[in-house]
Amino acid sequence: MAGPKKKSVDSLHSSLIEDYCMIGDCETAALVSLEGSIDWLCWPTFSSGACFAALLGTRDHGFWKISPIGKIKSIRREYRAHTLVVETTFETKDGVVCVVDFMPPRGEHSHVVRIVRGVQGSVTMQMDLAIRFDYGRTVPWVTSIGNELHAVAGPDMVVLRTEVPVRGEGMTTRSEFVIRAGDSASFTLTSLSSLEKVPSIPPAETALSETCAFWMEWNEKNRYRGPYAEEVERSLMTLKAMTYRPSGGIVAAVTTSLPEKIGGTRNWDYRYCWLRDTAFTLLILMQAGYVDEAVEWRKWLLRSIAGAPDQVQTIYGIYGERQMVEWEADWLPGYEASRPVRIGNAAAGQFQLDVFGEVAAALNRIPPADGETRVSASAMQAALIDHLCMVWQEPDQGIWEMRGKPQHFTHSKVMAWMALDRAIKNHENFDGQGDVKRWKKNRDMIHREVCAKGFNKKLNSFVQSYGSKQLDASCLRIGLVGFLPMDDPRIVGTVEAIEKGLMQDGFVARYNTRTTEDGLPAGEGAFLACSFWLVTSLWLIGRREDASRMFERLLSLRNDVGLLSEEYDPSAKRMVGNFPQALSHIALLHSAFAMSGLWQPQPAGKTG
Repeated sequence: MAGPKKKSVDSLHSSLIEDYCMIGDCETAALVSLEGSIDWLCWPTFSSGACFAALLGTRDHGFWKISPIGKIKSIRREYRAHTLVVETTFETKDGVVCVVDFMPPRGEHSHVVRIVRGVQGSVTMQMDLAIRFDYGRTVPWVTSIGNELHAVAGPDMVVLRTEVPVRGEGMTTRSEFVIRAGDSASFTLTSLSSLEKVPSIPPAETALSETCAFWMEWNEKNRYRGPYAEEVERSLMTLKAMTYRPSGGIVAAVTTSLPEKIGGTRNWDYRYCWLRDTAFTLLILMQAGYVDEAVEWRKWLLRSIAGAPDQVQTIYGIYGERQMVEWEADWLPGYEASRPVRIGNAAAGQFQLDVFGEVAAALNRIPPADGETRVSASAMQAALIDHLCMVWQEPDQGIWEMRGKPQHFTHSKVMAWMALDRAIKNHENFDGQGDVKRWKKNRDMIHREVCAKGFNKKLNSFVQSYGSKQLDASCLRIGLVGFLPMDDPRIVGTVEAIEKGLMQDGFVARYNTRTTEDGLPAGEGAFLACSFWLVTSLWLIGRREDASRMFERLLSLRNDVGLLSEEYDPSAKRMVGNFPQALSHIALLHSAFAMSGLWQPQPAGKTG
């Protein structure tokens, strides 16, 4: 189906991925450009349809911009300290104005609040609002009631409240107003069902105080005291903002279909919960002192994978939904013409063996639960490990979710080993459930097999799959999970081989994309998590100066407010892939904890 035919604002979207910052209420998030335009917002949740989708198309697919009229001399922005409140300061020839953007902690409804404050002189501002439900496809019916603007289409409704006069023009709501030093104007956008009564809202300044208090209180729990404390705090907050608070699920990113290569087809929907990513996130959050999030995630996991262990998926919805049918929004031209725009993710149906290991590692670090929750968790863990004993010899799609033929990926086998190793060490947490003798037998079988079939003596490195000559950055994790000591010559050789064979312009590629067999055109940016894995590995094998230099270089890739996407294109010197990307920030945090001496690989249990 085609989108709106009438072109009210036809300028193509032009902001770079790194030009965005994120605001959120721990149930959804919006991306705000450096120019003051909200170009992406899925409402009311992370995986709902977008009402602002200009990020993947044109302004006609929905946006909300507040900025000065005329020439802007400079723009600078920053997050208010210890919060997810962003302040963007515009300087013009007539004065200086600051736009404060945030989403208050959610009560019954979700709000986006924008406060415009005069700092110096007198600045003429313009507000443009184009609401388009269903990922830019549906134009709502807009009515004005007093100082409220109601936009309705089917079950969806958005209400704008402001003291500034607005008008309709070309299917867009517009306003021009003057802000003088000391003055302010506020705009509050609220999402609700079209069947609901419009709720009352607190004053914008009250909402701002409550939002700042929420984030500052959360940050007080952070017990990280190593170097790079500011960078660590910002990454921790980013992960918290990507947590769906009602269920405890954690999304991999807040966007869909931002391309791994500009103009390419590797465009995926990451607004769901990968067991792998959420397990990584929980390990990091717990290391920083955030136990409550870990407990809530365990409850989400119990609900999500309830049933037979052979039905465990790699991806779930934010509530634990299993159905994520992949389809294409063909009315959207894509970010910089990168098509298709995909909604949903077919990888949910893949068999990815490695998730058993990551989930087992996370579950075994979470403090014991009480009562019925503990019984359920114990039974679930034992059942998962018993099932793993039956399936670890099967090929899978691997950590990179290859869409070609399943293979015996080395990383997947190592993660299966880790699941068994952690289960054996923590058998007492299973209340005696599980066949430990069988677990030990399978753990040791995997270890012998990986060392025999996953290591290439000629390359002196572990390789992507059994018998392969292909290097793969996921093999950096073999030492990090304790499969072998970091000073083992095979681990050192793997680190050096990947450093030599997969480094492109100083960054680590996942694998050699020129020879990939996943059925898609080759080409992507450098996967940032892999580069951080190399940092951690270099540090742990004793090459600390090299690790520090690389870590500093990677930190310099963060945008002006400390956010990272999935990948980086070193040729174009720009971010690519979904944004912000949880795995990139997780890997950053992992490196920081290792370099501060607060984390070491967990040694393997005894074999035999």
